[in-house]
Amino acid sequence: MGISLTEIVNKTHTSEQYKDLHWKGSFDDYLNLVKQKPEVTRNAYQRIYDMIISYGATEYVDFKKTVTHYKFFDDERNNGKDAVFGLDISLMKLVNVFKAAAEGYGTEKRVILLHGPVGSSKSTIVRSLKKGLEEYSKIKEGAMYTFVWTDKGSERHGLLGKGVEEMVTPMHEEPLRLLPPDIREKVIDEINRGNKSKFKVKIEGDVCPASRYIFKELMTKYGGDITRVLQHVEIRRFILSEADRVGIGTFQPKDEKKPRLN
Repeated sequence: MGISLTEIVNKTHTSEQYKDLHWKGSFDDYLNLVKQKPEVTRNAYQRIYDMIISYGATEYVDFKKTVTHYKFFDDERNNGKDAVFGLDISLMKLVNVFKAAAEGYGTEKRVILLHGPVGSSKSTIVRSLKKGLEEYSKIKEGAMYTFVWTDKGSERHGLLGKGVEEMVTPMHEEPLRLLPPDIREKVIDEINRGNKSKFKVKIEGDVCPASRYIFKELMTKYGGDITRVLQHVEIRRFILSEADRVGIGTFQPKDEKKPRLN
């Protein structure tokens, strides 16, 4: 029997899936999307917690204490290659840290350090979280979006550089951060009005210096007309990728005091 590449591709990817993963739209399109699904504006901790919970959990009693076993760490999606065993209590505490950070109790401002002896699954846990987030960002429930500055058409501004038509925001920020503080509250109220979801949209922080510069220059160019400024913004679906250093980074520590062998 012969092999058909077309048949394999069609079973793996559909044109509709491709369109979803490469969604593009205007700022107004994104506002409507957020109105329909406010969860797309979740921060990193909220996404990690929701991703873990989405795999389900079971409870059991150990020495008169209720312990939660999170199925995410069984790694069934990879046939248990990175499954973690015997650490339910430690993993439960870690997930509780994510939950506290997701709810804004202050943990989100801290660095989370996994501490333990060699072979205690620290790297495996982190690897599972990274792979899980990559997969989560590709499905409908985990969709996230960023923005691109454009310089096309008749109203070219030249702020991106000579001959440059597009610039992805370096930090891949949440598009709603582009809204100035004086109108954010009104936009949030409009989005959350009639919102049946438990999740309520919040706009925190600012865009990166590069985007701030472009925004300010365009505001000057258009005399403070933000609607014209945002016409130079295109919203795009954002897929996490450790390999491409998009949204997930890896730091390799080294001890400068350790002697090197030549």
